[in-house]
Amino acid sequence: MADTQFDLIVVIVESGKAEDVLEAARRAGAEGATIVHGRGSGIHEQKKIFNIPIEPEKDIVMILVPEQRTDGILDAVDAAVDLNKPGHGIGFVLPVKRVVGLSHPVPGLYNAD
Repeated sequence: MADTQFDLIVVIVESGKAEDVLEAARRAGAEGATIVHGRGSGIHEQKKIFNIPIEPEKDIVMILVPEQRTDGILDAVDAAVDLNKPGHGIGFVLPVKRVVGLSHPVPGLYNAD
Protein backbone atom coordinates (compact mmCIF):
# COMPACT_ATOMS: atom_id res chain seq x y z
CA MET A 1 0.00 0.00 0.00
CA ALA A 2 2.96 2.32 0.42
CA ASP A 3 3.00 3.13 -3.32
CA THR A 4 -0.63 4.24 -3.43
CA GLN A 5 -1.82 7.65 -2.34
CA PHE A 6 -5.45 8.21 -1.37
CA ASP A 7 -7.85 11.14 -1.30
CA LEU A 8 -11.01 11.59 0.70
CA ILE A 9 -13.82 13.04 -1.37
CA VAL A 10 -16.42 14.70 0.86
CA VAL A 11 -19.77 15.64 -0.62
CA ILE A 12 -22.45 17.42 1.42
CA VAL A 13 -25.93 17.42 -0.11
CA GLU A 14 -29.51 17.80 1.03
CA SER A 15 -30.97 14.83 2.83
CA GLY A 16 -32.07 12.11 0.43
CA LYS A 17 -29.48 12.86 -2.27
CA ALA A 18 -26.73 10.60 -0.87
CA GLU A 19 -27.87 7.66 -3.00
CA ASP A 20 -27.50 9.77 -6.16
CA VAL A 21 -23.97 10.71 -5.08
CA LEU A 22 -23.09 7.10 -4.26
CA GLU A 23 -24.48 5.73 -7.53
CA ALA A 24 -22.52 8.26 -9.62
CA ALA A 25 -19.35 7.61 -7.63
CA ARG A 26 -19.64 3.84 -8.08
CA ARG A 27 -20.18 4.19 -11.83
CA ALA A 28 -17.00 6.27 -11.95
CA GLY A 29 -14.89 3.72 -10.07
CA ALA A 30 -15.47 4.22 -6.34
CA GLU A 31 -15.89 1.01 -4.40
CA GLY A 32 -17.99 2.34 -1.54
CA ALA A 33 -18.63 5.24 0.78
CA THR A 34 -19.69 6.22 4.25
CA ILE A 35 -22.86 8.27 4.61
CA VAL A 36 -23.40 10.41 7.70
CA HIS A 37 -26.54 12.39 8.41
CA GLY A 38 -26.16 15.90 9.76
CA ARG A 39 -27.62 19.37 10.03
CA GLY A 40 -26.44 22.68 8.73
CA SER A 41 -27.33 25.70 6.71
CA GLY A 42 -25.80 27.74 3.97
CA ILE A 43 -26.70 31.13 2.62
CA HIS A 44 -29.21 29.57 0.21
CA GLU A 45 -30.97 27.43 2.79
CA GLN A 46 -32.29 29.72 5.50
CA LYS A 47 -35.83 28.40 5.95
CA LYS A 48 -38.42 29.12 8.58
CA ILE A 49 -41.50 27.34 9.82
CA PHE A 50 -43.92 29.49 11.83
CA ASN A 51 -41.20 32.17 11.80
CA ILE A 52 -38.78 29.80 13.57
CA PRO A 53 -35.47 29.21 11.77
CA ILE A 54 -34.79 25.57 10.95
CA GLU A 55 -31.56 23.82 10.05
CA PRO A 56 -31.97 21.65 6.95
CA GLU A 57 -30.92 18.01 7.20
CA LYS A 58 -27.85 17.01 5.21
CA ASP A 59 -26.23 13.86 3.92
CA ILE A 60 -22.45 13.81 4.14
CA VAL A 61 -20.87 11.27 1.80
CA MET A 62 -17.23 10.35 2.40
CA ILE A 63 -15.47 8.38 -0.31
CA LEU A 64 -11.89 7.11 0.11
CA VAL A 65 -10.34 6.72 -3.34
CA PRO A 66 -6.91 6.23 -4.91
CA GLU A 67 -5.80 9.69 -5.97
CA GLN A 68 -5.69 8.81 -9.67
CA ARG A 69 -9.47 8.20 -9.56
CA THR A 70 -10.36 11.38 -7.68
CA ASP A 71 -11.04 13.76 -10.58
CA GLY A 72 -13.20 11.29 -12.50
CA ILE A 73 -15.28 10.41 -9.46
CA LEU A 74 -15.78 14.01 -8.34
CA ASP A 75 -16.72 15.05 -11.89
CA ALA A 76 -19.27 12.21 -12.07
CA VAL A 77 -20.79 13.21 -8.73
CA ASP A 78 -20.97 16.85 -9.82
CA ALA A 79 -22.74 15.86 -13.05
CA ALA A 80 -25.23 13.73 -11.11
CA VAL A 81 -26.26 16.27 -8.46
CA ASP A 82 -25.18 19.56 -10.10
CA LEU A 83 -23.08 20.88 -7.22
CA ASN A 84 -22.39 24.19 -8.94
CA LYS A 85 -26.03 25.28 -8.64
CA PRO A 86 -26.81 27.29 -5.50
CA GLY A 87 -28.20 25.13 -2.71
CA HIS A 88 -27.33 21.82 -4.39
CA GLY A 89 -24.40 21.02 -2.13
CA ILE A 90 -20.65 21.13 -2.00
CA GLY A 91 -17.86 18.69 -2.77
CA PHE A 92 -14.21 18.89 -1.79
CA VAL A 93 -11.14 16.69 -1.63
CA LEU A 94 -8.76 16.12 1.27
CA PRO A 95 -5.40 14.37 0.83
CA VAL A 96 -5.05 11.29 3.03
CA LYS A 97 -1.69 10.86 4.66
CA ARG A 98 -2.06 7.25 5.79
CA VAL A 99 -4.58 4.41 5.47
CA VAL A 100 -4.89 1.28 7.58
CA GLY A 101 -7.60 -1.33 7.67
CA LEU A 102 -8.40 -1.75 4.00
CA SER A 103 -9.82 -5.24 3.86
CA HIS A 104 -9.44 -5.75 0.11
CA PRO A 105 -6.88 -4.81 -2.51
CA VAL A 106 -7.70 -2.11 -5.01
CA PRO A 107 -7.22 -3.75 -8.44
CA GLY A 108 -4.31 -2.41 -10.46
CA LEU A 109 -2.90 -0.24 -7.67
CA TYR A 110 -0.55 -2.45 -5.71
CA ASN A 111 2.73 -3.99 -6.65
CA ALA A 112 2.53 -7.76 -6.78
CA ASP A 113 5.00 -9.25 -4.30
